[in-house]
Amino acid sequence: MSKAQPKPEVEKPEVEVEDDQLNRAIEELRGVLSEEEKRPGAAAARPSGVGNSVILDIPVEVQIVLGSTEMPVSDLMSLQKGSTVALDRRIGEPVDVVVNGRRIARGEITVLESDPSRFGIRLTEIVAATKSA
Repeated sequence: MSKAQPKPEVEKPEVEVEDDQLNRAIEELRGVLSEEEKRPGAAAARPSGVGNSVILDIPVEVQIVLGSTEMPVSDLMSLQKGSTVALDRRIGEPVDVVVNGRRIARGEITVLESDPSRFGIRLTEIVAATKSA
């Protein structure tokens, strides 16, 4: 009688592991926040944001992706002040909002009412989180 051999563990690439961890953390956070919201009187019992302060203080990298392009290294090396790089998007097309390397939303560029010399992004679509298998 032979014993069943344990399955050898297949190592996942580091990016996949980070995505899995991030997905699990997001789902746990959603669960905790929805449970907190359902508790009667929970919001009135504590000052706003006290229960979430640990999570809300975590810094994240937010990028607005206007577009991208591919070019040979020789073209990249010849770039100088005043050079123009053509991107793969056109004026008026939505831009991507990326948090920690993951696209979470799309939006359109807008001029800030409070400071017309600056611009921002008006969100037009929130990308649904995908669950990994």
